[in-house]
Amino acid sequence: MENNKKIKWGIVGLGNIAQQFASELQLIESAEIYAVASRNIDKAQDFANEFKCPKAYGSYDELFQDTEVDILYIATPHDSHAELTIKALENNKNVLCEKPLALHYKDVEQMVATAKKQNKFFMEAFWTRFNPSMQETLEHIRNGAIGEVKYVNADFSIKFENPDNTRMTDMKLGGGALMDIGVYPLFLAYLILGIPKEILAKSQFYSTGADAQTSIILQYENAQAVLHSSFLYTCNVDATISGTKGRINLDPLWFMTESYSLTQGDQKTKFDKPTLGKGYTYEIEECHACLRANKKESDLWSHQNSLELAKIIEDVKTQIGLQYS
Repeated sequence: MENNKKIKWGIVGLGNIAQQFASELQLIESAEIYAVASRNIDKAQDFANEFKCPKAYGSYDELFQDTEVDILYIATPHDSHAELTIKALENNKNVLCEKPLALHYKDVEQMVATAKKQNKFFMEAFWTRFNPSMQETLEHIRNGAIGEVKYVNADFSIKFENPDNTRMTDMKLGGGALMDIGVYPLFLAYLILGIPKEILAKSQFYSTGADAQTSIILQYENAQAVLHSSFLYTCNVDATISGTKGRINLDPLWFMTESYSLTQGDQKTKFDKPTLGKGYTYEIEECHACLRANKKESDLWSHQNSLELAKIIEDVKTQIGLQYS
């Protein structure tokens, strides 16, 4: 792909997350919001008008068949990620799909296999991976600034006053705290410590079968992670990574933080890392860099990373008895 050519994005599913993503696309000079699709043509046209987008479609299939689109962003509810991603890839589209990639590990396997078969770029939209504070945190750890990591603690809890009859508790749409927000703490533990030896998890549930809150301990050879997610209350949403020589504290909201601190003995250093927009901009730029280099996956968040995290999530689901159809 030519370096001076704007990359044309198509957006599939036009809910709140798509609104945020489209706003961030407008901050990237090399990006163009070219086409959007909803199952409701009026909604698609309103979205297109708001973001000055040339094309609006009343079905996803129409967007998949638009040959001008360089890459698709899948922003539909969790339950449809796998089906739509596979269909998009089979229509020779590059794909950035919202997290979690799917409700079942086997579906993630199929998504990755399809991307490889079609030889198209495919990435899970774990935007936190590309956050400047997260990049620097990993660099500090690699450089031994906090010694050997022994403990990761992260939570993500936000209270929903009326969760009934919403996507948050609808099992058909992949509802529940684990899949909606619990994947973030799991992502951090995996990013820092890798695949655990053992998983211990417990949950409380809504009457629908979706988890209202879930607590997880990940046991490693020489470390532990304690993680939590909930729809029942709002917490600090911070994270701590502790090692033998110090610790790193990611300030709230840690998954999109613009600051963190490094503590070594009595010395505490604060780092401010303002983001461009909310921070989706960095995963967008990563997609652009991969497309221009003709890469089919990111080195920073690879297919294997997505597969391994999906397997951890699957094991947590088994532990707590969470079953999606």
